[in-house]
Amino acid sequence: MKNSSEQLIALSMNEMQTAFGQNDAFLKKIERQFRVSVVDRDGVLHVTGREENVQHASAVILELVGLQRNGQGVEEQSVDYAIALRKEEVVQEEGDGVLVELSGDLICHTVAGKPVSPKTIGQKKYVDSIRNNMITFGIGPAGTGKTYLAMAMAITAFLHEEVSRIILTRPAIEAGEKLGFLPGDLQSKVDPYLRPLYDALYQIMGAEKFAANMEKGLIEVAPLAYMRGRTLDQAYIILDEAQNTTPAQMKMFLTRIGFGSKVIVTGDETQKDLAPGTLSGLDVAQRVLHKIDGISFCTLSSRDVVRHPLVQKIVKAYENYEIQSQSRRGRKEERKRR
Repeated sequence: MKNSSEQLIALSMNEMQTAFGQNDAFLKKIERQFRVSVVDRDGVLHVTGREENVQHASAVILELVGLQRNGQGVEEQSVDYAIALRKEEVVQEEGDGVLVELSGDLICHTVAGKPVSPKTIGQKKYVDSIRNNMITFGIGPAGTGKTYLAMAMAITAFLHEEVSRIILTRPAIEAGEKLGFLPGDLQSKVDPYLRPLYDALYQIMGAEKFAANMEKGLIEVAPLAYMRGRTLDQAYIILDEAQNTTPAQMKMFLTRIGFGSKVIVTGDETQKDLAPGTLSGLDVAQRVLHKIDGISFCTLSSRDVVRHPLVQKIVKAYENYEIQSQSRRGRKEERKRR
C-alpha cells in the first residue's frame, strides 16, 4: 500500500475490553472512519493504513484508553466526539488528550458514583464561564448538557455551602398548553415542566436529601412570575427555557439578583413558544448585555450534543435547515428591495 504505515499500541486485556465497547464496536467504528486495520496480536494492537490515518486512529484509541484509566466510562458519544475532533483538525488548536483533559475537570459524582464532568470543548468553556462569572447564559440546542451541567454546578456549590439555597425557575409557557388546564395546586402544575431539573437533582443529590432540602425551603421551584418583587441573596439561581421569556420578564429576573448569588440562564433559540411577533427576552439580553463585565454568553452547538448520536444528526440537520431558510428569506427581501 502506498504511504502505508504501522503503529503498535500495547494494552492490557482489561483496557481493551472496557475501552472498545461490546464486541469491539468502538474499535470497528474507528477502523471504518479512518480506513485503517486494527489487529490484536498478544496484547499489542497493530494499526495499519495510510500514515496520516494511522496517526489519527491511534490517537483516538489512546484517548479512549486514557478515559478508561481515568475511571470514566467510554460511551459512543465519546468515540464519535474524539473522531470528529481528529477529522475537523480541532486537535491542532487544542492539542492531544482533549477527552482525558475534559474528564479530569470533575464537577461532582452522582449518587450512583458516576463522575460528572464536561464531555466536549464547548461544555468545558461553559463550565469555566459559570465558575468565572456572576451571570452566565448557556445557549444551545437540546442535548448539549446546558441544563444538567448548570444543575451540577448549583448542587455542588450548595453542598459545599458556597450558597445557602438553590432557586429553579422558568416561564410558564409551553407549546399548546397552559398551566391552568392541569389539575392540582401550583407545585403540581409547575412540576411537569421542571422535570429535567428534578432529574438532575435526583441523580446528583439523591431523592431523600432533595426532599428534605425542599421541605426546609433551601431548594425552591417556582414559575418566573413569582420572582417579581424579591431580592435573591446567597442563592444559586437557574432560569431554564429562557427563550420563552419576554424582554420585560428577563429584565425583571436579572434585577432580582442579590449579593453572593450566581445565576445561570439556559435557552434554545430554535425552540421558542412565544406568540408570533413577540420578542424573546433571551435575544434582547444578548444584544443589550454582551459588553458588561461579569456577564458571559456561552454558545453550544450540535458538536456539543451528548445524547444518542442520532440526536446530534437531527440537531445538525435542523441547524442546516435554519441557515438555508434564513438565506432564502434574505434573497427574497433583496429581490423586493430591487
